[in-house]
Amino acid sequence: MVSSQAFRPQGSELPCVRCGVAAPSEDLDRLLWCEACVARARRRAFRTGLLAGGTLALLLALYIGLVIRPDLSLIPAGWVATLVVAFYLGGRVAREVAYGLMRWQNRAGVDASYVQADVSGSSSSSSTRF
Repeated sequence: MVSSQAFRPQGSELPCVRCGVAAPSEDLDRLLWCEACVARARRRAFRTGLLAGGTLALLLALYIGLVIRPDLSLIPAGWVATLVVAFYLGGRVAREVAYGLMRWQNRAGVDASYVQADVSGSSSSSSTRF
């Protein structure tokens, strides 16, 4: 397998496709996102995962309480563990799906407009994506 670094000129600066800030090519990941953009996307995906996991656990708790109606004198920790596992797994799956969708859609990168320097030294706006 060939590394994505093999196709980049070493020592050059490339703009992050998400925020447009120029960074050394070694500091960008394979989709040309800088570390700050990756961290920002991970934080947003984490919040989405918490919301989805909490919603799933709440819906499951309602289902257990209203439909199943367990006798809580028998193994109440088992029902609580079921809710905790639903919260964790639902949140984890939602977090990874949200992060993958952010990387796949790359909205900020699609709308970005980069400023490139001409040979003459003046700058011009270009909508070319790197």
